[in-house]
Amino acid sequence: MGYQGGVLGPVPAQGRYLTFALGSRAHAKRALRTLAEIADGENIVVGLGQSLLRVLDRTIPGLKRFPASQTKTAVVPSTPSALWCWLRGTDRGDLFELSRTLADKLAPAFVLENAVDAYRHGSGRDLTGYEDGTENPKGKKAVDAAIMSGAGAGLDGSSFVAVQQWVHNFPAFNAMNGKRQDNSIGRRRHDNFELEDAPKSSHVKRTAQEDFAPEAFLMRRSMPWNDATRGGLMFVAFGRSLYAFEAQLNRMTGAEDGIVDALFRFTTPVTGAYFWCPPTKRGRLDLSAVGL
Repeated sequence: MGYQGGVLGPVPAQGRYLTFALGSRAHAKRALRTLAEIADGENIVVGLGQSLLRVLDRTIPGLKRFPASQTKTAVVPSTPSALWCWLRGTDRGDLFELSRTLADKLAPAFVLENAVDAYRHGSGRDLTGYEDGTENPKGKKAVDAAIMSGAGAGLDGSSFVAVQQWVHNFPAFNAMNGKRQDNSIGRRRHDNFELEDAPKSSHVKRTAQEDFAPEAFLMRRSMPWNDATRGGLMFVAFGRSLYAFEAQLNRMTGAEDGIVDALFRFTTPVTGAYFWCPPTKRGRLDLSAVGL
């Protein structure tokens, strides 16, 4: 069993997220075979969307459409794509060149529809200044949380990934005093200390992975992003199934108990998609589960 190394590897200095729409369906299989030769799972992490699997006349148990939801204070959109690639490296220019190469080699089967440049900020902080991914499991627990096993050849070593682009409202965040900011996250910004008396709406309280039944552990591999006028977080979470993410999202939006995560006071998701990340074999993507 081999898995894409970027799933559990450290967050890189630079990242670039690509989403592709389906173009010429007749060329999809050939393009995926080409991608399997290029992507090593380390520098290029790959996820296949549900629409692509339909074209291949295949299903992956557990993969579904990202659930959209809306309340008065929390809007979560669903923006599915056929193919997702997370490019990982140290040089932004190199990642741009790699994305051009991928777009050329995957055409006309796939059409690049969006690209987001991201980066590691400081010691691994969100643009609000708070540490990200503090509660990620470690060692074997990380593998158990993120990597599928016991499902059979072609599936063992694979992962599911949830991807959302969040846009921060910095004026709204900066209008809060320091205590309210800390209470929104549930941790102190300066030392990452978890606040035991944080309100139930704090993000830490809403997403405490051990508080679900069964427990909802996943691997966060999020990265900050910004363009000329906006910034936020590319939220990326890998799991052996989609259960953990959906359990946390339901609680964040208040669907479980009516308490909405305080994050929605100053940040908004503008995309939302699920993908299946194939396992690897001899350093390349193993696409046998989709007939390739």
